[in-house]
Amino acid sequence: MAKKSSVEKNNRRRAMTKQFAGKRKRLKDLALDQSKTNEERFAARIKLAELPRNSAPSRIRNRCELTGRSRGYYRKLKVCRNVLRELAAVGMIPGIVKSSW
Repeated sequence: MAKKSSVEKNNRRRAMTKQFAGKRKRLKDLALDQSKTNEERFAARIKLAELPRNSAPSRIRNRCELTGRSRGYYRKLKVCRNVLRELAAVGMIPGIVKSSW
């Protein structure tokens, strides 16, 4: 189990990303728009840099839904490899069977 503070920090980042998504998108579009003047584009970049760091989507860490583990994460199932193995062994994941020979 991951530290509760790490999981909560990641949850705060997810919330902040949602909160600032619209503003961040508008500023990025303005900064990349070639039809605007250089001063307008530069001002948009400055405002973009002033946004909180944790509002950037790249700061979010993929974590297991059940344990909070950050490594060995399967995106499709949203769990880590350890939990995947346990769930597959008891038949909780459709389509995945523990191999035996």
